[in-house]
Amino acid sequence: MSGGFRSRAKSSGQEPKRQAPKQTPKQAPRQARPQQSRKRPERRNTAGVDKPRLLAFDVLTRVREDDAYANLILPRMLRERRIVDRDAAFTTEITYGTLRTLGVLDAVIAECSSRGLDQIAPEVLDALRLGTYQLLYTRVEPHAAVDTTVRLVEAAGHEKAKGFANGIMRTISRTRPEKWIERLTPPGEIAAAAFRNAHPEWIAQSFSRVLGLGDLDAALGADSQRPTVHLVARPGEISAEELALMTGGEEGEYSPYAVHLSSGDPGDLEPVREGLAAVQDEGSQLIARAVVEAPLEGEDRGRWLDLCAGPGGKAALMGALARIDAAHVDAVEVSPHRAKLVEQTTRGLPVKVHVADGRDPGLEPGYDRVLVDAPCSGLGALRRRPEARWRKAESDIDGLAPLQYELLASALNLVRPGGVVIYSTCSPDLRETRAIVDRAVAELGAVELDAHELVAPMQDVGTHRSVQMWPHRHGTDAMFFAVLRRG
Repeated sequence: MSGGFRSRAKSSGQEPKRQAPKQTPKQAPRQARPQQSRKRPERRNTAGVDKPRLLAFDVLTRVREDDAYANLILPRMLRERRIVDRDAAFTTEITYGTLRTLGVLDAVIAECSSRGLDQIAPEVLDALRLGTYQLLYTRVEPHAAVDTTVRLVEAAGHEKAKGFANGIMRTISRTRPEKWIERLTPPGEIAAAAFRNAHPEWIAQSFSRVLGLGDLDAALGADSQRPTVHLVARPGEISAEELALMTGGEEGEYSPYAVHLSSGDPGDLEPVREGLAAVQDEGSQLIARAVVEAPLEGEDRGRWLDLCAGPGGKAALMGALARIDAAHVDAVEVSPHRAKLVEQTTRGLPVKVHVADGRDPGLEPGYDRVLVDAPCSGLGALRRRPEARWRKAESDIDGLAPLQYELLASALNLVRPGGVVIYSTCSPDLRETRAIVDRAVAELGAVELDAHELVAPMQDVGTHRSVQMWPHRHGTDAMFFAVLRRG
């Protein structure tokens, strides 16, 4: 067995940035998995299934059939079914946990099954995954995990598969969880780390090229930790100190606008409802701030550009800072829908939204500051979408790299001599980060500046002039950025 089991492959983990959809590689399902063509059996009596597990099962179905994002649909379904408190916490744990550890769960199920995974009905396999997660990763009593899994199989209309499911679950329950991991862990340090931390092996390989082996387990493990909610205090409207007092949060360590929340729905907070603050990862805040604070040659005439603006978080922070500095931001977004999101996010700020392709936006050159927050694989935000790691393919990166380079080349044409371009991705993969920057330096004559001082006092951000953040080191998404000057 390897740590490289894949579930679905269609979109990135974070809400993907779509600068040029026609160039985004089409992805096809890759894991051997149940056929989707047959009609789903009618659900039978669910009276014997508890509400938390039934909801978790329904979320898994939506993720599998509709490519839904669990973190978007689960909160709404919890409210609709009035599942609260401990039951809500349990539902969330087994739903997200099952999706994160899918590769490990499938390996264990396959070891105990007389059929290949692609020969197991989709609903039965979802129930088995949910039950196996409880056996391997929670304190649920084995008999409860076995019994409720069989009940789910029956409720899903697969009464004839009850014995099959019961046999697999009982076989799994007879071996301690750590023994299963030990038995199925593949050889090789990187493959073993991938399996232990429930990641496809290619992602572990990608991280190891940046971190080496010493930090690999910590980096992979951080993807399975619940991320702290970060708020951004809009400059000129409210300070981070005031926002922390109003929300009960704590000021961030690195961004002067960041506030961290330990719990609660940020949408319920008055400062967020009134537009004084918004949800934004502290790493993203640092990148938007770096655009404004990177040193220029010559005077800043206040022409700033966000070349890949959707959905608008960085453009909004740039716009708030532009208002203070009497500057103006042009925000380019190729998707009309996402352009509307940018307009909503930046309403009332000196930001003009353009629906255009960032590779040829039709804007007059001569910008002082340009941000290229390029469409990327989203490997830096895997902790935010539990199913994301199994939906991705390494070939995605090869398809994105040409687009990333073309966008950076466009930015370097639009910036004035002596102006700065910030190239950023929410991915640590070297093919999306250093390779793009190094090519721009070699082929376009760009000059790379030292970005480290722009995130001080942050430490351990890499040995190059660029900055690479990590969840396990900095508590941010694994954001990358480099500062370039037109040569």
